[in-house]
Amino acid sequence: MERTCLAVILAAGDSTRMKSSKSKVLHPIANRPMIAHVVDAVAKSDISSVALVVGRDADEVASAAQVGSVKIEAFLQRERLGTGHAVLAAREAIARGYDDIIVTCGDVPLQTEGPLTAARQLLAEGSDVVVIGFHTDKPTGYGRLLVKDGELIAIREERDATDAERAVKWCNSGLMAINGRKALDLLSRIGNGNAKGEYYLTDLVEIARSIGGRVTAVDAPEVEMMGCNNRAELAVIERFWQERRRHEMMISGVTMIAPETVSLSYDTVIGQDALIEPNVVFGPGTTIDGGAVIHAFSHIEGAHVSAGATVGPFARLRPGADLAAGSKVGNFCEVKNGKIGEGAKVNHLTYIGDAKIGAAANIGAGTITCNYDGVNKYETLIGANTFIGSNSSLVAPVSIGDNAYVASGSVITADVPADALALGRARQELKPGRATVLRERALAIKAAKKAKP
Repeated sequence: MERTCLAVILAAGDSTRMKSSKSKVLHPIANRPMIAHVVDAVAKSDISSVALVVGRDADEVASAAQVGSVKIEAFLQRERLGTGHAVLAAREAIARGYDDIIVTCGDVPLQTEGPLTAARQLLAEGSDVVVIGFHTDKPTGYGRLLVKDGELIAIREERDATDAERAVKWCNSGLMAINGRKALDLLSRIGNGNAKGEYYLTDLVEIARSIGGRVTAVDAPEVEMMGCNNRAELAVIERFWQERRRHEMMISGVTMIAPETVSLSYDTVIGQDALIEPNVVFGPGTTIDGGAVIHAFSHIEGAHVSAGATVGPFARLRPGADLAAGSKVGNFCEVKNGKIGEGAKVNHLTYIGDAKIGAAANIGAGTITCNYDGVNKYETLIGANTFIGSNSSLVAPVSIGDNAYVASGSVITADVPADALALGRARQELKPGRATVLRERALAIKAAKKAKP
């Protein structure tokens, strides 16, 4: 669309119903502040400039809204005198003379670019004001959109509506598009002659019509227009976001056995033919390549899993985990900042931190890389085709060469050359009859405790 456009995003509310120490629009949906979801929808509708109207936590909100290449300019609304007043907080930006002005809300994170683009198209076709509405079977409490001969003639609040008007199921979402060349004139005409003494953006419908302007409306899916006012609604929006994204992934070729149990982040990438078993959580920054298998009850964040690799069940991949093709991280294993080479296996009950494991290496059960001395982190290097026996402790910094063998139960504190066998454990000693002595002593202690009054 070869028209300039400014999006005015209203994000200055006090968020009192959230019962929170931070602004409502900072609360996350899919591990991303809801205000960022809104800016993302704006960006996808080919809008590159945003006037962000802020109030509480102004700096934090402005920072969270920084998405991609969208230019964000924040404007502080010092008083709360209605939606019309809030839009005029961005007067300086509006006055620059954009073709289109889109007014949207920072607490409507499910909105997509579709309705915004449709509203802009109607502006291009000659409308002066375009209201974005939605149809619902439960319209109680919403302003009704009253249409005649293809034009919107009024937004009727429920308290002012007749019985016939209350039966209308097309409702006002609060989102609106305005002819940018006329925006300041129309906004300046909004008065506050109402019970609350506030300036309502919805008055633009009748104002524009009264001076011969054309007012129309477009429809949006009800779920996209869902606002968030409290924690219960936050959870509902999260559920809808997850359902929508999981559906998109499955349509694109991802298998989810029980999709309703899988939790995604806003930036989760999963390739075609990947298999996701039940109860898997994806944190931010995760990429799963096609053909990988994520078994049940695994938690993955900031990690990359290559094609043909398998994870879990009950595995945790933390930031920096990078699994090469055909590798395996099995049950009750944790990997943090660790590169697992092609075909390498980390099968059970193991911690790999700040390490690089070569191709086809085998890491036995109970192995840990001791990467932290209480102050600093150190790296462990394990070569290709190396075998690390069960219950080994590798004390970093340490390097184990290709084709080396570490005996089970070893504590390795020095480098191991390629092809070498390393044993780092105390020699076994036998004390005949000592087990009986120890057991009798323990039983005597227990009996003495019971005998005490």
